[in-house]
Amino acid sequence: MNSLDILRREAELLAMSAIGQPPHKGVPACPGLNLGETVRHVGSGYRSALEWIRLGREPQDGEWQDYPEPGEDPLEFMRSGAEAVLEVLGAHDEDEPCATWWPDQQNYGFWRRRLAHETTLHRMDVQGAAAMEVSAVTDEVAIDGVDEVLTLWLGYKLDVLGVRGSRDGLVAIEVGEHVWLTRCGPHGASAWRVVDPEDAHVADAQVSASPMTMYRWLWGRLPDRMVQVHGDDDAIAQLWALLRLATK
Repeated sequence: MNSLDILRREAELLAMSAIGQPPHKGVPACPGLNLGETVRHVGSGYRSALEWIRLGREPQDGEWQDYPEPGEDPLEFMRSGAEAVLEVLGAHDEDEPCATWWPDQQNYGFWRRRLAHETTLHRMDVQGAAAMEVSAVTDEVAIDGVDEVLTLWLGYKLDVLGVRGSRDGLVAIEVGEHVWLTRCGPHGASAWRVVDPEDAHVADAQVSASPMTMYRWLWGRLPDRMVQVHGDDDAIAQLWALLRLATK
């Protein structure tokens, strides 16, 4: 999977999907979020990543351009951010070190992957707001997105936020032959990929779906009825709630 190519393609698709659309159109899966704010958020995210790289640390509020200049078109703000970040990421190998917010991956590959999924997710949001058919991604991209949201956001970001579950729960996430186990509870959250699909049977509950559906469900973009669930409903509900906090 070439994350840089995905980022380039998804940024252009997001922009094309937003052209001519009223910015106030709401994102169906995210009450309170609209199309214009989604486009702005993506443009800001590109600039924030560039500041992480430039400064070698987390940028503080005001150290990057969060909003378009007065009179600047938000879509152009997003597109110029995409061009800038693609230029920087394309000039460095994936394994070349740089600052990121995940201690386990301090290199340019982190930003390639992170921004590829960020752009893909919000491209889907823009298409939903515009009442377009949501373009699918390949199974490879979706499966990588499942891995990212579980290992990075659930398995790391929650700990940074200091958020804990109220009870121990082990939930298996199944996408065909690909299986992850997630553990949530008072001692924190973790997620890991397992080699043998039979390991899913040790879980309190299982959630299964196609790659694209699971990718969107884990990010809160699809309702529970779109996935197949089995076992402890409370464990699944806790996982869902913690994911919403982690990815907020």
